[in-house]
Amino acid sequence: MIINISVSLLTEPEIIKRTTMERTWRWFGKNDKITLAMLKEIGVEGIVTALHEVPLGEVWTREKIRDLREYIESYGMRWSVVESLPVVESIKYGGPDRDEQIERYKESLRNLSAEGIHTICYNFMPVLDWARTDLDHPNPNGTTNLYFSFAEFAYFDIYILQRKGAREDWANFKIKGVERDILAEADEIKARMTPEDDRKLVENIVIKTQGFVSGNFKEGEAQPVELFRKLLALYDGISKEQLRENMRYFLSAIMPVCEECGMYMCVHPDDPPYPILGLPRIVTCDEDIEWFLNAVDNPHNGLTFCAGSLSAGAHNDIVELARKYASRTWFVHLRSCHIFPNGDFTEASHLGGRADVIELARIFEKTNPKLPMRVDHGMTMLGDGERGYNAGYSFLGRMFAMGQVHDILATVDRELGIEYKQPGFHE
Repeated sequence: MIINISVSLLTEPEIIKRTTMERTWRWFGKNDKITLAMLKEIGVEGIVTALHEVPLGEVWTREKIRDLREYIESYGMRWSVVESLPVVESIKYGGPDRDEQIERYKESLRNLSAEGIHTICYNFMPVLDWARTDLDHPNPNGTTNLYFSFAEFAYFDIYILQRKGAREDWANFKIKGVERDILAEADEIKARMTPEDDRKLVENIVIKTQGFVSGNFKEGEAQPVELFRKLLALYDGISKEQLRENMRYFLSAIMPVCEECGMYMCVHPDDPPYPILGLPRIVTCDEDIEWFLNAVDNPHNGLTFCAGSLSAGAHNDIVELARKYASRTWFVHLRSCHIFPNGDFTEASHLGGRADVIELARIFEKTNPKLPMRVDHGMTMLGDGERGYNAGYSFLGRMFAMGQVHDILATVDRELGIEYKQPGFHE
């Protein structure tokens, strides 16, 4: 049974004072083409970021944390959430240096706490963080969005990656409510793909979506496919049950530090919420969420409620999940996905898709209103594509989405009798 924990357990003064969700933005550090000055102008209150320059597995020092925190604060915002303090692969698959890496993780947690940062969004997805096959899928209005094609991903898995067992896995792959021969579709794709098409697909799946988030891959990687194979090999023989146990081991090990330092861990759901590449996925649905919350039943072990990731799975009822887990959610991503009749999905309008962002806003504003919230991914529009932004993290597209969400929150707050204040304006 899930134990409901009041958000009042959070001890950070800035959070305690809040009566409505904090509007945050994922920012990729001082080299981000989107500046903090730009974000302040559009009503961003909190920054979601990380020390992207620190190599995987190294301790985040207080000095580096302080430098970035003070830089953010100089623009009148705060560093609200760390996304992410990476969980290295050896922790996920249970490698020989797992305990050493966990000790380094604990030290980074202590250093973040000492600098006043208390919320960590992380993931436990093996090798591949969020996955898309098309980063510029056209919308009817001329904008573009991120898109995931199961057939194209199967083609990548079978013919480019050449993973052992891939054909058998895709022959047996099922999507709720969809009758589809994905294996046959992948074979049809092979007949029309060129070397340039293959290169672009590798870029989309491996480089342009992973290089700036996971740390496993970098722009200009000479042999990304070979590196991908080596990382996959680390998980040979790792079942869903074993990956779950490794997650439980990690969380159990860090919880004493989280309690000591007031740190709140919130895992990001798997994206897409399906097992892929022969790898288990363990944060995909109601049963998965209930499992990890109960496996380490501690208020410091919580969820990043990413409505987009969850809504990419037809098996998920997003509103019901929000109602059930709002009290153990420490960070909210308000975005939505549209699922096509064949099961493929794309990012949707923040007012559309399957997630029902309006009702989610009602739930979180009423149940747990002190949470940081970001709109997450946005469409590419009005020249965003020529400005070198990270895939999914446009400026104008996300700003448009934030405007939509601001309007939702203003309406919901009026319904709930909460005084709505637009950041950056005289009240």
